[in-house]
Amino acid sequence: MKKWFFMALAVVLLLALIPAAAVTGIGKTDSTGEESFSAGVEVLLDEELDQLEGKNVGLITNPTGVDQELNSIVDTLHNHPDVNLVSLYGPEHGVRGSEQAGDYVEFYIDERTGLPVYSLYGETRKPTPEMLEGVDVLLFDIQDVGTRFYTYIYTMAYAMEAAAENNIEFMVLDRPNPIGGVNVEGPVLDPDYSSFVGLYPIPLRHGMTVGELALLFNDEFDLGADLSVVEMNGWERSDYYDETPLEWVLPSPNMPTLDTAIVYPGAALIEGTNVSEGRGTTKPFELIGAPFIDGAELAEQLNDAGLAGVQFRSAYFTPQFSKHAGELSGGIQIHVKDKTAYQPVKTGLTIVKTIHDMYPDDFAFRAENSQGVSFFDNLIGNGWVREAIENGTSVDEIIANWQEGLEEFKDVRRDYLLYTTSAQEMIDMAEQFEAEGAFANDGAARSLKVHLKAVERFEQRAEADKVEKHINSFKLLLDHHLGNELISEDAYEALYGKAESMIGQWG
Repeated sequence: MKKWFFMALAVVLLLALIPAAAVTGIGKTDSTGEESFSAGVEVLLDEELDQLEGKNVGLITNPTGVDQELNSIVDTLHNHPDVNLVSLYGPEHGVRGSEQAGDYVEFYIDERTGLPVYSLYGETRKPTPEMLEGVDVLLFDIQDVGTRFYTYIYTMAYAMEAAAENNIEFMVLDRPNPIGGVNVEGPVLDPDYSSFVGLYPIPLRHGMTVGELALLFNDEFDLGADLSVVEMNGWERSDYYDETPLEWVLPSPNMPTLDTAIVYPGAALIEGTNVSEGRGTTKPFELIGAPFIDGAELAEQLNDAGLAGVQFRSAYFTPQFSKHAGELSGGIQIHVKDKTAYQPVKTGLTIVKTIHDMYPDDFAFRAENSQGVSFFDNLIGNGWVREAIENGTSVDEIIANWQEGLEEFKDVRRDYLLYTTSAQEMIDMAEQFEAEGAFANDGAARSLKVHLKAVERFEQRAEADKVEKHINSFKLLLDHHLGNELISEDAYEALYGKAESMIGQWG
């Protein structure tokens, strides 16, 4: 009897020592009741693998196609007894990420798996019927960076189109937008400037996941794919990449860190000029300069512009390749101090205009092609912004000119968002925190719930401007409660994050 008692006690003690994450598992809930994070690939393997049963699978991926343990989806699916992986497809930079920007990748056999690898950044960017022969379902698992001119989302779109033409299912394994799903910035692409760095009329910073973009592309641009999206678990629109458990894997050779992705929507506009965007250095897109620039003067001018969430430091660097290779260049390094306040498109545009105005005899936009289009025009998505800069128009005036189109896009975008929250969900959360004693008194909790009830009425009427206005007021009320010690920090952060996510839907 004593023996069995001590064995049972040992089991209880052992379970008590197991970390909460090990008990909850991927895609379950943690100790607070919140859903823990799972990327689309993990949800597929844990919950939806029957969708691949009896089918020949083609996979479009690159080194970012990994789970939280950094296992490659290529190797995982190849070795899985219930998956018949028959072919691989690589975007720009290739399946294993070995190619530089713009380098074409040829057909080859993957040494690790023996599978054929077809390039979608070589002679063709759209899979041909021959490439898709014998494939029943195409999977897409690539980490995007949240910016219109990053080419992977158009590899996805072309593949969706090809899948539709060849009666093949298309499945997107969703991943986070690393710069969050709240803020949407920049001009919507003019279709006359469509290219592989901007195929469809979306803004520079679109605020969507690849799964959400796939749904939008498929419906709004009539791709006709038999599309499904394997959604993530536990991702909030307000979450940046470093608020998930995923490790950062370089999506491309010049996207080494999350910091790079944060500045990229605006800093990459420099690519359309004769100024270095930092390629060939250890800080691409964070370092910007040219041999003709005085770094101290440029940093002073940019800091005086009063841009939100950012500071500029004078910097000197010598690129090892790309523009000004081997030449000492003066310029600046972008230091983001507050990523949620930072406006990358406005910042990038300000940098371009400031250099243009300071160095009129040296600065130049990239040369126009035979149609009168500069690469800068392809990046910004129109021809009028370049002309406005050359004509002395202020940055604020330029931004005002694209706002109407941006607001129209937001209305369209709202129909395709997968990761949403509601006022009722926030009320339920507030009540849970109230039951746990997170408020100093009943009045503090009551005031938040009353405010959310008003938000709910506007939400039901789809009055986006009023939802945004009242959620912003709710955030101010949360700040007041925290400042007066009426709410716990945990409750404040959870409710504030939900409020930010809701603004991402309605703002």
